[in-house]
Amino acid sequence: MSSAPKFKTKVQPGVLIALLNQSLADAIDLKLQAKQAHWNVKGENFIALHELFDKAATEIDDYADMLAERAVQLGGMAHGTLQEVARHSKLAAYPAAIQEGGQHVKALSAAVGMLVDSLRQAIDLSAEEGDAVTADLFTEITRGLDKWRWFIESHRK
Repeated sequence: MSSAPKFKTKVQPGVLIALLNQSLADAIDLKLQAKQAHWNVKGENFIALHELFDKAATEIDDYADMLAERAVQLGGMAHGTLQEVARHSKLAAYPAAIQEGGQHVKALSAAVGMLVDSLRQAIDLSAEEGDAVTADLFTEITRGLDKWRWFIESHRK
């Protein structure tokens, strides 16, 4: 009876699970910030921004799901409750009183940029830990968020 080949790896699942959960908290926060913008945007280009923010929130929610599932695949748990997100998100608080489209574009673009910067660091750390799959996941999400930041920033004046 032949057993599967054993590969040497330096993967530390605990480190990666913590990194995935940090990114999960940030992604859920970002999704809620996009919904905040979607619900409250007013003024010039209302319908375009309203729809843009909603589509971004939907895609960001998909990214959160991918992060959570990867944490569980590595043997951990996904920590995506509101309490966990509030405690662990590194994103700046979204300005609650804004309504004008340009203000939402500026605030949401900054939040996306913060998460993208964090994910670029996560790509490097995952690669250093020897987990190319998790690094690839972070790369895929970063690529998608770069696209959304581009879409959002195209509405800057």
